[in-house]
Amino acid sequence: MNETRSPLRTFVIYAGALLILVWSGGPFLWQFSTSFQLDKMLTSGSPSLIPHPFTLEHYYNAFFEKQLHRYVWNSLVVSLATTFLCLFVGSLAAFALSRLNVKGRFGILMVILSVSMFPQIALVGPLYLVATNLGLLDTYTALIITYLALGLPLVTWVLFGYFETLPREIDEAARMDGVSVPGLLWRIILPMSLPSLVTTGLLAFITAWNEFLFALAFTSNIDRQTIPVGIANFTNLYYVPWGDIAAASAVVTVPLILLVLFFQRHIIEGLTQGGVKE
Repeated sequence: MNETRSPLRTFVIYAGALLILVWSGGPFLWQFSTSFQLDKMLTSGSPSLIPHPFTLEHYYNAFFEKQLHRYVWNSLVVSLATTFLCLFVGSLAAFALSRLNVKGRFGILMVILSVSMFPQIALVGPLYLVATNLGLLDTYTALIITYLALGLPLVTWVLFGYFETLPREIDEAARMDGVSVPGLLWRIILPMSLPSLVTTGLLAFITAWNEFLFALAFTSNIDRQTIPVGIANFTNLYYVPWGDIAAASAVVTVPLILLVLFFQRHIIEGLTQGGVKE
């Protein structure tokens, strides 16, 4: 009876996977197609998925007229700085809560998680006043500190879950060999936690790369504005350049897709193994 149900089950699995692929990849495919089409074709009564005629005009406009490369550079600086700080601080916090004798560690974890549940719209006003008083408006520092606060709770939680799966015998063997507590973290725990570090690093990077609200509030010129704000600035009062927006979106989306595909094995391992206590 299992043999008769096996082909049906296989069909359902592949059909479901195909449906998810179309649902998730369809908007990206249409976005890339739009970036290579003329404006008159985008506003026609029957737009086509296949660009005809093919054009690179929107990519030229995005980089040379609207200076997309400057927004990309700003986002790259902020996102990389945020990622490294999240991994540094988050690994210290997760290690202390997981391997050291910290009283009430689960209560501390709950507080860390609860902090991340505040809606951004409720925080942007007070944080704007703080940034103004400290003279941090239109600086990378304001964005990096804010994004660090956004990404650190998730990084700490994921790393804590992964550290908990590592056997305690490792700690005892390291102490017998004369390894100090910082050495245990940097020389043993972190090298063994590469999948989790890759996962949390990518999550922190993508969060900072895509964030819009705080970047809009804290920056007012192209010297510090990030990609989401820059793309929003493409529009004007009477005209929306859909082709230019699609080209800019394609440029900033492709690197994220390549990163996820390149590190997908580490991402899956980091997310799944951290949820299982050995």
